[in-house]
Amino acid sequence: MFSVQATRPRKFLLASAALTSFAVLDLPAALAQQAREPLPPVEVSPSQSRKQARPAGRDAQSQRRAAARRTATASAASKPIAPTAAAQTPLNTNAVAESASRLGLTVREIPATVEVISAETMREQGYRTVSEVAQGAVGVTSGDNPAEPAAFSMRGFTNSQINTLYNGIKIGPQNMTSRVMDTANLEAVEFLKGPASLISGEGAAGGAINFVTKQPHTGAIRNEADFSWDSLNSFRAHYGSGGSTNVQGLDYRFDVSRSSLNGFADDTNTKTLDVSGQLNYRISDSLKIWGAIEYREDRSKAYWGVPLVPIAFSGSHATTGIVSGNYVSNYNKTNLGAVTIDDRTFNTNYNVLDNRNVAQEVWLRGGFELKLAPDLTLKSQAYGYGAERSWFNNEVEAFNSGTNMVDRERFYVAHSQRLVGNITDLIWDASIAGFDNRLVTTLSSSYLDFIRPGAANFPGDSVPLVDPPRGYYGLLTTKQQTARIDNEALSFEDRLKLTRSFALVGGLRVEHIGLDRNSTDKAGLENANFPFSKSWVPTTGRIGYTWDAVPGLTFFSQYATGADIAANNIFLLNPTDPLNLTSARTYETGVKHLFWDNRAEWSFSAYDILRKNVYAAAGGMQLNLAGRQESKGVELAASVRPIEPLRLWGNIAYVDARYADYNFVGGSFSGNTPPNVPRIVANAGASYRFFTPWAVELGITGRHVGDRYNTDANVVTLKAYTLADVYAFVDIPKTVFNAVDQARLTFRVRNIADKRYAIWGDPFYPDQILLGAPRTYEISAAFKW
Repeated sequence: MFSVQATRPRKFLLASAALTSFAVLDLPAALAQQAREPLPPVEVSPSQSRKQARPAGRDAQSQRRAAARRTATASAASKPIAPTAAAQTPLNTNAVAESASRLGLTVREIPATVEVISAETMREQGYRTVSEVAQGAVGVTSGDNPAEPAAFSMRGFTNSQINTLYNGIKIGPQNMTSRVMDTANLEAVEFLKGPASLISGEGAAGGAINFVTKQPHTGAIRNEADFSWDSLNSFRAHYGSGGSTNVQGLDYRFDVSRSSLNGFADDTNTKTLDVSGQLNYRISDSLKIWGAIEYREDRSKAYWGVPLVPIAFSGSHATTGIVSGNYVSNYNKTNLGAVTIDDRTFNTNYNVLDNRNVAQEVWLRGGFELKLAPDLTLKSQAYGYGAERSWFNNEVEAFNSGTNMVDRERFYVAHSQRLVGNITDLIWDASIAGFDNRLVTTLSSSYLDFIRPGAANFPGDSVPLVDPPRGYYGLLTTKQQTARIDNEALSFEDRLKLTRSFALVGGLRVEHIGLDRNSTDKAGLENANFPFSKSWVPTTGRIGYTWDAVPGLTFFSQYATGADIAANNIFLLNPTDPLNLTSARTYETGVKHLFWDNRAEWSFSAYDILRKNVYAAAGGMQLNLAGRQESKGVELAASVRPIEPLRLWGNIAYVDARYADYNFVGGSFSGNTPPNVPRIVANAGASYRFFTPWAVELGITGRHVGDRYNTDANVVTLKAYTLADVYAFVDIPKTVFNAVDQARLTFRVRNIADKRYAIWGDPFYPDQILLGAPRTYEISAAFKW
């Protein structure tokens, strides 16, 4: 068994500021009039709240040609024609997911599986946090683990194997930098499945998730306000406003949200504050500049789960259907035998009384879009990010079968992070041998400074399983680690239309990563083998095709690669760790079909992912050499509105994820499944709207998550669970509230059957399990004017 110290890859960073983004410009009429259907033109146009596709097929082509002729004959001083956004399709495949491609393609035009969950969907489904958004996506699971809030599992991969992006910008490993995030200020959440290093760089072996804040739009000012309260005494409030100002060409967006979400466990809650704003200024038809700022804060009293307990000890309080298996404690090495969750611990909080999790983040972003020539566009953004985070908790809760007590251990860590960078794109639309072509060349660079004070001692004690005296943290001594990372990348992405219906899409990224690490003890003296430096130069890419067999029916296939740090994440590497990269590749094929006059849509994909040189969590902050991880699966999603009042939707994902060549002295985990990876995940929903003077909609949603394991050993099973939510809302006529254009009241019951279930297991803390929330009731009100 190869083992390296992981120095608790728990705590996340806090981060700093950023600048930039941009618009788009018209292609020359000659290109638009080519025989083959061209790419959608790039236009510097009034910003839309979310980019949508134009109509597909011959009608769309004739519309674009007509628009191009009008542009060609208009004077240079004339105002550009704003594209009309198409209505959202049932699966939202006409949205442009900028985290999946820099070519400005819609989801349907990308040869990969991409899912965009819009603000409208988040509102209708009642998604309050990004974790809840992920749980509604195809084949994605999430757990609000306080050690790594917003932890995700996707296509057999978890934690730092999935990049999380903020408006397309990566700030660090997901299991270090993610935070609890309210959805109120978000325009959309984008999911790109499978290796995605071409766009987001190192760390995207399993895919990428992008959080997009609300954007300015051109037109009349629109305001919105939302309020909610639930039976746990949680509340949320949000106000947003955006539109055109009295200054010609200047548009704005402003949002502020506040929430206090109480947990079901005793004395647990999370409070968030998010203030964001952006200005877009169209100086001329060919130039747009913009700037954005955001402040986020979250403060929580954390829930770290409940301990696994011997069935023999719990007796009549032993539960079934939550966990199963036989377990030897990783922490105290006592044999627990067959384990359960004791029903007396459902609401028990084993954390110390003075616990705290705090994060404060600031983003600054700004940039420009400039049309250099009819077929050449330059876009650039600069950004800065700053974050301060801290965790001060009792984190270990391990039942000791020798004493029949719960052994506890404290842990403290903090992050101070600063990140600055720039991303510049040059977009060239041209005809190559008579074929329409778009090439995007991207140059990006960033510098990250990360300081990590952490605990040098770990106070501990033992408490009874039931009604434990929580106590206080106790004596704290600290030590410090630092990481400084330089990152430069050059990438090319291209789309070549070989026919009106067939396109090749590919790209290549060459990235340089430079790391400088240092570590000192509690006396401030450097630890052995520190400081050290290391650099990597991964090359990753994607090649694929899309074929529109008939209008609305698109077949696609792709081969893509990714890379990430093999042992630990890049912020915590030690000089004795294997300092090499993993490599990941995927083969994927599928189909996307929009039909029945845009009332029905379905998609299917099948994939095969291989990740080599893998290191995996072994518990107790240790990592094992796991050799390879193989992941094969299929995903199916569909949505249909058979009649105007009725909407039906559903998705299902199957994945077979396993380790290979995972051998060590005394055993093997080859063939085992990685932690928190269910074989089957399914979601479904139905809603019916009554078109009465006070319009009413009734809906139900269901979610099934299959069995999972909490460690690579696969000895403890988190049992499968099925949940259902129901809701009803009423749209109040304007005659009741003359001051507002739209008013809606919603009543929602979450987990209506009051199912008790295990939502997540932390492989670094395998003695305890996080439980999901019981039944709750919620009422909310939303207004637009």
